[in-house]
Order: sequence, then structure tokens, then C-alpha cells
Amino acid sequence: MTWAALLVAAAACYAMKLAGLSLPHRLLQDPRVQRTVPLLPVALLAALIATQTFSSGGRLVLDVRAAALAVAGVAVILRAPFLVVVVAGAATAALLRLAF
Repeated sequence: MTWAALLVAAAACYAMKLAGLSLPHRLLQDPRVQRTVPLLPVALLAALIATQTFSSGGRLVLDVRAAALAVAGVAVILRAPFLVVVVAGAATAALLRLAF
């Protein structure tokens, strides 16, 4: 069962990539498409972060992950290096889990 699901997922990914390569060139030159496409990865990443931070078992939760995300967000705003952002978020989560 797992192998079948893996093969179906791989085939679907390949088909989506092939569909993207098969698009007509004139469609890709549309100004609306050129303005929208660069924003898609940002929107997808934001959705993944929100889902992983604020949900657990299909329920909305507010726990130490939200505080860790807030600390990491402040570090990003202060233009800290990536490693500092990750360590600050992880340390916040670890200390809050230890405290509670």
C-alpha cells in the first residue's frame, strides 16, 4: 500500500512538472502571471508555517511554538543571521517547554 501511494505521488509530481513545461510561451509572458508567480513560494511557505505552528491534530492551538515563532520573527526583523534566528527560536521553545 505504501509503495503504491509513493508511486502515485511520484507520477503526479512528474505530471505537474510536465504540465508546467507544456504551457504556451505566450501564457507565461502575461504580465499578471509574471507578477503573481514570484509570490507563490512566499504564500506557500507562510501557509506551511502557520499550519505547523498553530495546529495540532486538526485543532487550533496556541503553545510554545507560537512564542518561538515570535522570537524568530523579531530576530528576522532585526536582520540577525539565519543561524541566530533558528537558535533563538529553538532556545525559546526549549526553555518554555522546560518551564511549563
